Amino acid sequence: MIAPITGMLRKRFWLDISCAIGLGTASGYAYWYGIHLRDLERQENYYIKLERERAAAAA
Repeated sequence: MIAPITGMLRKRFWLDISCAIGLGTASGYAYWYGIHLRDLERQENYYIKLERERAAAAA
């Protein structure tokens, strides 16, 4: 006869949930600070450059 493994599944469930939340949060921070903000800064610099060129052409 095979013994029930309910206690093991419950422990594994909480381990899986905590790892998923931890890895998801770490991945989110890595994306936000590693990729998103750098792209946003590049975009803002481009629009500032366009605005300066437009102001120089108008003056």
